[in-house]
Amino acid sequence: MTEVVVPEDRRYTKDHEWAKPDGQAVVIGITAFAVDQLGDVTLVSIDVKEGDQVTKGKIFGTIESVKTLSDLYAPVSGKVVRRNASLEDQPELVNEDPWDKGWMIAIEPSDDGADLLDAAAYRAHVAESAH
Repeated sequence: MTEVVVPEDRRYTKDHEWAKPDGQAVVIGITAFAVDQLGDVTLVSIDVKEGDQVTKGKIFGTIESVKTLSDLYAPVSGKVVRRNASLEDQPELVNEDPWDKGWMIAIEPSDDGADLLDAAAYRAHVAESAH
């Protein structure tokens, strides 16, 4: 099995979301492993707007692919400060570039995300779930 690419500059959830620090905010997206499991993404629905509060572990939107419909969970609690409006017209950005252009929302966190996985722990989690 090929090594899963997992950038070191962010933290991860067991639900395959990533959280990358960006100034005062944390940018949220889904991992390449999640994209691989989903297949071709056809729709990204972000159910929160700028200024909304999100709660860690709660759903902030959904992602639909040719295979399935999946919920998107906030990896940290806080205030939504940005949304990736490009995904409304170009959901394929998630397939093409899940680590950068396919980001979903940015949150100004109210918790430190200390329980999120680092890259090594996430790689181990992916390896376990692949068996």
